[in-house]
Amino acid sequence: MISVVAGLATAFAFATSVLVSARASRLIGSPSTLAGAMVVGLSIALPIALLTAPRPDLSGDALLWFALAGFGNVIGLLLTYAAYRIGAVGIISTIDSTEGAIAATFAVLAGEAVVPGVGPILVLIAIGVVLAASAGGEEEGVPISRDRAVRAAALATMSALCFGLSLFASGRAAGVLPTAWAVLPARVVGVAFVALPLVVLGRFRMTRKALPFVAVTGVAEVIGFWLFAVGAREAIAITAVLSSMFAPVSAVAAFVVFRERLARRQIAGVVVIVAGVVGLGILQS
Repeated sequence: MISVVAGLATAFAFATSVLVSARASRLIGSPSTLAGAMVVGLSIALPIALLTAPRPDLSGDALLWFALAGFGNVIGLLLTYAAYRIGAVGIISTIDSTEGAIAATFAVLAGEAVVPGVGPILVLIAIGVVLAASAGGEEEGVPISRDRAVRAAALATMSALCFGLSLFASGRAAGVLPTAWAVLPARVVGVAFVALPLVVLGRFRMTRKALPFVAVTGVAEVIGFWLFAVGAREAIAITAVLSSMFAPVSAVAAFVVFRERLARRQIAGVVVIVAGVVGLGILQS
């Protein structure tokens, strides 16, 4: 029961992050949105980690997995926020939801046994991505050109690859680091390699209008990762499947908030991707 509640709560936390970060990135750009969100997230997560596990063991492979988890997530977010500026939020978030399938692929490449039936599902997900990127759609009454849709889908696909690597590395890191530190990699990397350079170079942007969206993004991301960790203690597969529902939740919310209108092929692509992600989670359970 805990995994079900935590998984659904994670989905809504990540859906919230998707919507507010999309708005923020259109106001101040993707680098400043990421920088601000990571500063907020680190200010929340670091004190908790230091209080609960002040002396983590970063020897051996722990530091490597910590770095891969952090850089993968940060680069993925930069690509995602850039995609939000030109494409439909519902499509981008759905493509990003394939991160679990990609993480599973990395695990297989690393030598883990593959569950029968995974291959066809990964092909199904790929077909869904192609369908989702095959038309432009409409946002707030303004048509989205097919060229913009394809570029946004390409950015989202690259971000999903980065998120998949980050998830795989986070899973490895969780085996050698305290749970409280599982939230930290992206925030540490984001502050050190994005926020600080932007501030030093005088390129960090923030406006009164964007600040609330950035702050909510940072808080929602931390809450989402913590909820996922709680649910994963009981059942990783169930939590992962339910948390991936942030994609359809985001798509529906974007329909209301941004007045997005997707073409039929795009809707079919969203359905195929979600079905593939859910199917993969069921197989892995």
